[in-house]
Order: sequence, then C-alpha cells, then structure tokens
Amino acid sequence: MRPALAALLLVAALAGCREEAVPRPDPVAMTEEAIGHFCQMNLLEHPGPKAQVHLKGMPNPLFFSQVRDAVAFRLLPEQQGEITAIYVSDMARAPWADPGATNWIAAEDAFYVVGSAQAGGMGTPELIPFGTEPAARGFADQHGGSVQRLDDIPAQLVLAPDGPAGTTDAQDDADFAARLKALSANRPEEKTP
Repeated sequence: MRPALAALLLVAALAGCREEAVPRPDPVAMTEEAIGHFCQMNLLEHPGPKAQVHLKGMPNPLFFSQVRDAVAFRLLPEQQGEITAIYVSDMARAPWADPGATNWIAAEDAFYVVGSAQAGGMGTPELIPFGTEPAARGFADQHGGSVQRLDDIPAQLVLAPDGPAGTTDAQDDADFAARLKALSANRPEEKTP
C-alpha cells in the first residue's frame, strides 16, 4: 500500500471515531414554569437579568435567577454534563424590572458590568450582561463597576467560599425561615374538632 493512501485511510478512520459535535440549541422562552436552578423560585418573580444553561442530552435548559449563578455553575468542579450553550438576558434591550422572556444573547457574546452598585434579582452582587460594549459602559458609568467579557471574569468573584449565589448558610436559613413564616401567616388556621 502506498504511504499516501495509508495516511489517508488512517485520517478517515480517526475521523469516524470522533464524536459528532453537538449542535448549539436555541434559547428557550422564559415562562411561568421557569424555576431557578439554585433557588428553586419562579424567575418571573425577580427583576434583573436571567440566564439559561443547556446541557447535552437534556431536553430543557437549567434556568438561573441571576447571571452570576449561571457563570458559577459553569465553573463548579462538581458540575457534570457537557454545556452546549449559555444564554443571558441582554439588558441593553430591556428594563431592569422586566428583562424579557425571549431577550437572550449567547453568554460569550455579552459584555458584562462587574462590581456595580446594582444588586441582582436575588439581592446579591450581579454580573449584568449587555449585547453591546457602549451599553455596558454607559451602565457602568451610572452604577459603577467595570466592563469585562465572560472569560475575563475572575472565578473567585463567582465561586465565593460561601456558595455560588454569594450567600452564607445563615443568610439562607434566615431567608427560608422568613418565607416559611410568611407562608404560615397566609394560611387559614386549622380548627380542632
């Protein structure tokens, strides 16, 4: 066999062994059923930008109440599954109170305002995505912070030792207790026979 033919056959054989690339899924519209992956709360109950992460083999994306949480999820060492796409709200095209159900841009295409005075929908520091750099710089001029691309955001900024959402266990416990108390207060009292 000729060396050139042998090399061509080897390349063809190796190409056949290669996994096929997973096509990038389209973003999914946010609905009443969209629940935050970490907080397990309805996304529409909170203002500010949202995110969705698509995993290979999963029919539906994981939604996140804050963009910072999705970026943290992407970096978590225990995160399993191949991420095929991450989409974030384009805050250049929507008001803070209503980031829009279909206002998605690819996370790697966004310009993020990092370290601004504007807290996210869950009341913690947020990475605020914009589809254009001028829009991000304008927001940073008004609210503080710096403009960065996704791969330039430091991991320690989103992977704080107290959890990906930036809250401590004590804060989580206090929040849970407050929500439980509010739920109990709204429930009609049971009468004993």
